[in-house]
Amino acid sequence: MTEALTTATLLTAAREALEMFHDVHVDDDGALTFRHGEVPCAVQAMQLSEGLTVLSLTCVVAWDLPDDEKLAASAAERAGQGLFGTLGVIRTGTGMDVTLRYAFPAEGMGAAPLSTLLMLVVSTASQLRTELLDAAAQTNP
Repeated sequence: MTEALTTATLLTAAREALEMFHDVHVDDDGALTFRHGEVPCAVQAMQLSEGLTVLSLTCVVAWDLPDDEKLAASAAERAGQGLFGTLGVIRTGTGMDVTLRYAFPAEGMGAAPLSTLLMLVVSTASQLRTELLDAAAQTNP
């Protein structure tokens, strides 16, 4: 199977798994985008080597948060507690943005385990968003 066919097949499986819970948009480049509550997410597939095709899920947890050291430390502490994803804090001209990324080998996964894994990650992103926004509100009342 060619790399393009392998990644397309995996993205189709991911789309079907996500459509159990979300409205999914397929971008021109084949990436999947959807929202879990207020958290925008994107899924891409890539073949790292023959037999190793991964899905990469990126969730934008929060944006334009105050650039506050306590808030950044809170996000970093939370990142160390997570099993599903890596948190990134990006400082911008208007504050901080926080993302959650998770990549995993998904070739051959059935719809039920794939949807379970994807929902674990996006649920974590939504929970983290709530925690960060609450912390930001306490930091800047």
